[in-house]
Amino acid sequence: MAQVPQTFFDALAVRTWCGLALTALGRAREEIDAINVYPVADGDTGTNLYLTMESAVAAVEAVFEGHEVGPGGHRSGSGDAGKPSSADVARAMAHGALIGARGNSGTILAQLLRGMAQVLAADSETAHTDGAGLRLAFRHAADSARQAVAHPVEGTVLSVASAAADAAETTDGGCGVVARAAYEGAREALAATPGQLAVLERAGVVDAGGRGLVAVLGALVETFTGEAPGAVSGRLARAGHEGSGGFHARVDTGGAETADGVAAPDGGRAGSAGAAPGDRASAAYGDPRGGSPGGGETAFDSGAAARVEARAAGAAGPGDADECADSLPEQGGPAFEVIYLLEAEDEAVDRLRTRLDGLGDSLVVVGGDGLWNVHVHVDDAGAAVEAGVEAGRPYRIRITHFGLGDVHTRGGERPPRERVQRAVVAVVPGEGLAGLYTEAGATTVLARPGEPPASGEMVEAVRRAHAREVVLLPNDADLRHTAAAAAEQARAEGIRVALIPTRSAVQGIAALAVHEPERRFDEDVVSMTSAAGATRYAEVAVAERQSWTMAGICQAGDVLGLIDGDVAVIGSDVTAAAETVLDRMLSAGGELVTLVLGDEAPDSIADHLEARVREGHLGVDTVVYRGGRQGALLLIGVE
Repeated sequence: MAQVPQTFFDALAVRTWCGLALTALGRAREEIDAINVYPVADGDTGTNLYLTMESAVAAVEAVFEGHEVGPGGHRSGSGDAGKPSSADVARAMAHGALIGARGNSGTILAQLLRGMAQVLAADSETAHTDGAGLRLAFRHAADSARQAVAHPVEGTVLSVASAAADAAETTDGGCGVVARAAYEGAREALAATPGQLAVLERAGVVDAGGRGLVAVLGALVETFTGEAPGAVSGRLARAGHEGSGGFHARVDTGGAETADGVAAPDGGRAGSAGAAPGDRASAAYGDPRGGSPGGGETAFDSGAAARVEARAAGAAGPGDADECADSLPEQGGPAFEVIYLLEAEDEAVDRLRTRLDGLGDSLVVVGGDGLWNVHVHVDDAGAAVEAGVEAGRPYRIRITHFGLGDVHTRGGERPPRERVQRAVVAVVPGEGLAGLYTEAGATTVLARPGEPPASGEMVEAVRRAHAREVVLLPNDADLRHTAAAAAEQARAEGIRVALIPTRSAVQGIAALAVHEPERRFDEDVVSMTSAAGATRYAEVAVAERQSWTMAGICQAGDVLGLIDGDVAVIGSDVTAAAETVLDRMLSAGGELVTLVLGDEAPDSIADHLEARVREGHLGVDTVVYRGGRQGALLLIGVE
């Protein structure tokens, strides 16, 4: 269906663009993953770009929802008073991309969006929502992205962004004309990237990050014109005779088009060459608010470029480009990718850049106004984190070892891992529960307080499970729609997925307890669904603010007892509230009580509740788990 075109680069245009860009990246993700060869061929550029954009979309939608639903839950009127300003939406887009940026290309995309947002949200008498404003936004975005990279390299997304800005500056007209000029300039620059970076030419591909940016700019063209631009391939077609060594980027209007108008190679979807990013070994630490920026892929560091090209030198000729793309990474490159968000002042970040530049390469630091996203490849991961601590407060720290388990880095050392028949993927609210679920054989997605996982993270976990059949447990009523979107995307990739709408981690525990991979898939799903449905769930938490509840008015600091999602108890003592909740749940019967303790739960609460069950409810067993930083003080399940 044709998109209704927007005239100005206003709030609605930003919202439309973000949504179309997410769709475009989602459809092009596999192709972009498959052509990711520089400087670490870890096959996750498309996935990281998608997750970054998804975070931006979520932030933009939250702003619109906040204006549509006013105080007290009442919807605003139909006038402009119920619409967010262009500045508000632009800032939300930039902030969402910054906190959700994944990998090197995702970090660069976040800075590009931030640069455009700074123009759109600038305080001036002239609104920058017309063609002239869009030209200014393209230039500021390209320049700020280049400044964020310690050692820019041509033939990367930076070159594509600069070319888009250059083309826009030579064009007069409205937003549609400027956007199309920028897209065409970016597409031409993308085709030229193999000639700028030898490793791309040897692999027979264009730059993966640049390919993603072309998809995003194609969505912008569709926003302003109502039509998606033509197709472009991420791989190179050989020019001249056999063995001539000449390649050129191919414009291919045949084949299967993605949402951004870009055809996958060979007229269809990209194959399985895109590795599951989660197959790499990684360690996540940090702030309880955090998910984690993940994945290192397209980097822009001259030292990395030299090493990768040295690796490619003497390898197979152009006719063997596919083998080159999957060859082992250079032995002299950094072993780890380190990424974190950082709260710090500008002066401290300047010192941090210098420090990290001496530790490794592929250094990208984006952001501003006290919040930054830091990305670097190093051998000493601890030193990179310590540098962040010296500069300010790092959190959402993720350290990834490049060489372990990735399809692009294992070479011929071991055969591809066989898919298992069935797996369980579960969202869990704390590190302790993550360990419990993992021991039971599940693949987990960690949901820290205040930072629910995006659908892309669930899809990534489904891929990481590497199974033909997957049972997905969201373990949160608010994640049901997100999980449904993830399941739909996984099904499109040929994975059979069943979504069991678990509303709490204790329901997930009950479902996992009866999981039997040897059973028929449908029978296993029915059994797990029945076990989850037969488990009542509750939690004890502390109120963050005054609010109306089913049990009356609560004040900030009150202890709340929620049963099946509704507030049933308001008190001042955690143990007393937990007792009341447990008694009410057991009044309807039960055979097994599950207690999951958060880090801030009183030390004696488990013993106290176990004793109360023994004394008042004969024949009821109790099991206790440590959930870690799970948000709630206590989770309770009664089966």
